[in-house]
Amino acid sequence: MNHFELRDGELYCEDVPLAVIAQAVGTPVYVYSTATFERHYTVLREALEAEGVRDPLIAFAVKANSNLAVLRTLAKLGAGADTVSEGEIRRALAAGVPPERIVFSGVGKTRAEIAFALEAGVCEINVESEPEMLAIAQVAQSLGKRATIAFRVNPDVAAGGHAKIATGKSENKFGVSFAEAERLYAQASNNAWLKPVGVACHIGSQITDLAPMAEAFEKMAGLVRRLKGEGLHVERLDLGGGLGVPYFNQPEPPSPADYAKVVAQATRGLDVTLAFEPGRVIAANAGVLLAQVVHVHERPEGRRFLVLDAAMNDLLRPAMYDAYHDIRAVRPREGEAKPYDVVGPVCETGDTFTRDRALPAFESGDLVAFMSAGAYGASMASEYNSRPLVPEVMVKGGDYAIVRPRPTYDEMLARETPAPWL
Repeated sequence: MNHFELRDGELYCEDVPLAVIAQAVGTPVYVYSTATFERHYTVLREALEAEGVRDPLIAFAVKANSNLAVLRTLAKLGAGADTVSEGEIRRALAAGVPPERIVFSGVGKTRAEIAFALEAGVCEINVESEPEMLAIAQVAQSLGKRATIAFRVNPDVAAGGHAKIATGKSENKFGVSFAEAERLYAQASNNAWLKPVGVACHIGSQITDLAPMAEAFEKMAGLVRRLKGEGLHVERLDLGGGLGVPYFNQPEPPSPADYAKVVAQATRGLDVTLAFEPGRVIAANAGVLLAQVVHVHERPEGRRFLVLDAAMNDLLRPAMYDAYHDIRAVRPREGEAKPYDVVGPVCETGDTFTRDRALPAFESGDLVAFMSAGAYGASMASEYNSRPLVPEVMVKGGDYAIVRPRPTYDEMLARETPAPWL
């Protein structure tokens, strides 16, 4: 469920017409629904609790949407944060996420980032390789702080909606093998500067079949039992994220309730605290990218281009992942649907959102909304072609606020300093 709906022929976000935001802020612009973020987090938490998962750590994946207003909205509900850089840790802290509910993941943590995480007192650092484990121990010793760690394990399970968002196969860069995990866990347990507390996995994103998750979770539960059988202390199992989103053109994915049942089945009797790292399932349908039609270009051979003021630098997912986004008119016109290639102004052929999509009639100046754009939208945006970074707006009921303004051209230029010889 989301809170974007047509009312009297006009698309609203909660109680605010999207056209009002476009008029005040300009386009392109991301618009987020507070009510949708809150509902998606609450539904997931309640589903897990209904299956007997006690006090789950739901660490929202900051990479999915790193806006401080979004993070603060979720933090007020009790959400933690899954982070993959010092910058994301800083964002989580600034948004009010307690450090003991922040997980630090990622395969290439620098020593400076590790030191920052230890000083901040994060919940755990997910170790992804033996060299990283040794680096963490060295940094911890230099600071005189014992590092709380978990080992991210690659369960060799294929999952995810696209090859570029599958993370759990043996050929992917993430995590250690099961054999490495047992050896390294024992080694870390004997290191005075390391405190291993658990194991973690994450097999991919936009997963719409629970079977791979069930397989991975069963493998991870088996690992926990083996580690405990060896007399090692294991108090936490991090099952990652990846639950698929109900995108508008796809079959309904498994519900949070179905997901929770799989979790409960796999982890029954383990006596560990469970952690989760959802991003997309909480954020995707909580946001839209609002854009305006520049013009419609019809070629003599019949090709029809809907040229927008939004581009691949504003919403990269279609160019990078061949991702589908439902495209809706903010004020739908009467008339028969026609096939369009929907494109942006960036000078790349890849700046194409969709081809031959049947859409209602559009004219220059009309507003369109890319649905399901709340995850991996603004967080992946750039200033390619020297286009100003897209702004973000948060809606709550009948109110809205600009939570990241669009930079001016002068502000963009001021960030650069010419070399002294120029």
